[in-house]
Amino acid sequence: MSLRNERIRKTLMKEISDIIQKELKDSRIQGVVSVTDLELSHDNSFAKVYYSVLAPEEEKKNTIKAITDNTSKIRYEAGKRVRLRLTPELRFIPDDSLERGSNVTEIINKISRGEI
Repeated sequence: MSLRNERIRKTLMKEISDIIQKELKDSRIQGVVSVTDLELSHDNSFAKVYYSVLAPEEEKKNTIKAITDNTSKIRYEAGKRVRLRLTPELRFIPDDSLERGSNVTEIINKISRGEI
């Protein structure tokens, strides 16, 4: 990946995260939403946005639905903030790696305390 594409990728990650946390006025978004990664196509026309939601299961489902429903709004806002000839089409993909890591850490802690 070129240096330019890497800069674009990092900038888009930062701006999309900011838009979700501060700009979206959707009451279904609850808990903590983190953009964990972004894969950008070689021509910058498409981006897979990986994100994590730390919230109880029902709130998590509502947040995922809200983000999916607001994809075009997020893309529009990102296009205004990041000046590119073409704003990439966004596809949001839930990423539960942070949650899995937290569960593994909890299991290790229980084992070390002799609870398991």
